Amino acid sequence: MPKPPRRVREPVQVYLDAEDRAILREIAERTALPQAEVLRRGLRRLAADLTDNPPGASLDRLIGALGSAGNLPADLAGRHDEYLYPPEASSEPGGD
Repeated sequence: MPKPPRRVREPVQVYLDAEDRAILREIAERTALPQAEVLRRGLRRLAADLTDNPPGASLDRLIGALGSAGNLPADLAGRHDEYLYPPEASSEPGGD
Protein backbone atom coordinates (compact mmCIF):
# COMPACT_ATOMS: atom_id res chain seq x y z
CA MET A 1 0.00 0.00 0.00
CA PRO A 2 1.60 3.33 -0.99
CA LYS A 3 2.23 5.96 1.65
CA PRO A 4 -0.21 8.85 1.71
CA PRO A 5 1.32 12.11 0.50
CA ARG A 6 2.90 14.23 3.21
CA ARG A 7 1.10 17.42 4.06
CA VAL A 8 2.89 20.71 4.22
CA ARG A 9 2.52 21.90 7.78
CA GLU A 10 4.61 25.06 7.95
CA PRO A 11 5.15 27.59 5.18
CA VAL A 12 8.69 28.90 4.80
CA GLN A 13 9.66 32.09 3.01
CA VAL A 14 12.97 32.02 1.15
CA TYR A 15 14.73 34.98 -0.44
CA LEU A 16 16.70 34.05 -3.55
CA ASP A 17 18.97 36.18 -5.66
CA ALA A 18 18.43 36.25 -9.43
CA GLU A 19 20.94 33.46 -10.10
CA ASP A 20 19.44 31.05 -7.55
CA ARG A 21 15.93 31.90 -8.72
CA ALA A 22 16.94 31.04 -12.31
CA ILE A 23 18.42 27.73 -11.15
CA LEU A 24 15.25 26.87 -9.25
CA ARG A 25 13.07 27.80 -12.22
CA GLU A 26 15.20 25.75 -14.64
CA ILE A 27 15.18 22.64 -12.44
CA ALA A 28 11.42 22.92 -11.94
CA GLU A 29 10.86 23.22 -15.69
CA ARG A 30 13.21 20.35 -16.55
CA THR A 31 11.70 18.01 -13.96
CA ALA A 32 8.08 19.19 -14.25
CA LEU A 33 8.03 19.50 -10.46
CA PRO A 34 6.66 22.44 -8.51
CA GLN A 35 9.37 24.76 -7.23
CA ALA A 36 8.43 23.92 -3.64
CA GLU A 37 9.04 20.21 -4.34
CA VAL A 38 12.41 21.00 -5.92
CA LEU A 39 13.38 22.86 -2.75
CA ARG A 40 12.14 20.03 -0.51
CA ARG A 41 14.09 17.42 -2.49
CA GLY A 42 17.18 19.58 -2.51
CA LEU A 43 16.96 20.00 1.26
CA ARG A 44 16.59 16.24 1.78
CA ARG A 45 19.49 15.54 -0.56
CA LEU A 46 21.73 17.98 1.28
CA ALA A 47 20.76 16.43 4.62
CA ALA A 48 21.57 12.95 3.29
CA ASP A 49 24.92 14.12 1.92
CA LEU A 50 25.82 15.63 5.27
CA THR A 51 24.78 12.64 7.37
CA ASP A 52 25.72 9.67 5.20
CA ASN A 53 29.24 8.59 4.49
CA PRO A 54 30.12 10.35 1.26
CA PRO A 55 32.93 8.87 -0.85
CA GLY A 56 36.24 9.27 0.94
CA ALA A 57 34.68 9.92 4.35
CA SER A 58 36.63 7.09 5.97
CA LEU A 59 39.92 8.57 4.77
CA ASP A 60 39.78 11.14 7.57
CA ARG A 61 39.69 8.29 10.09
CA LEU A 62 42.59 6.49 8.45
CA ILE A 63 44.98 9.42 8.22
CA GLY A 64 47.31 9.16 11.17
CA ALA A 65 45.82 5.87 12.39
CA LEU A 66 49.29 4.34 12.60
CA GLY A 67 50.65 7.34 14.42
CA SER A 68 54.31 8.07 13.92
CA ALA A 69 55.40 4.44 13.92
CA GLY A 70 58.85 4.32 12.38
CA ASN A 71 58.88 0.57 11.74
CA LEU A 72 56.34 0.55 8.90
CA PRO A 73 57.40 -1.23 5.71
CA ALA A 74 58.01 1.09 2.77
CA ASP A 75 55.75 -1.04 0.56
CA LEU A 76 52.81 -1.17 2.99
CA ALA A 77 50.38 0.61 0.66
CA GLY A 78 51.05 -1.70 -2.27
CA ARG A 79 51.21 -4.96 -0.32
CA HIS A 80 48.76 -4.24 2.51
CA ASP A 81 46.85 -7.53 2.03
CA GLU A 82 50.06 -9.54 2.42
CA TYR A 83 50.79 -7.78 5.69
CA LEU A 84 47.22 -8.07 6.98
CA TYR A 85 46.78 -11.70 5.89
CA PRO A 86 50.20 -13.38 5.84
CA PRO A 87 50.37 -16.84 4.26
CA GLU A 88 49.63 -19.52 6.81
CA ALA A 89 52.45 -21.74 7.94
CA SER A 90 52.72 -24.97 6.05
CA SER A 91 50.37 -27.59 7.46
CA GLU A 92 52.05 -30.47 5.62
CA PRO A 93 53.45 -33.25 7.76
CA GLY A 94 57.08 -32.71 8.52
CA GLY A 95 56.79 -29.03 7.65
CA ASP A 96 57.87 -27.96 11.16
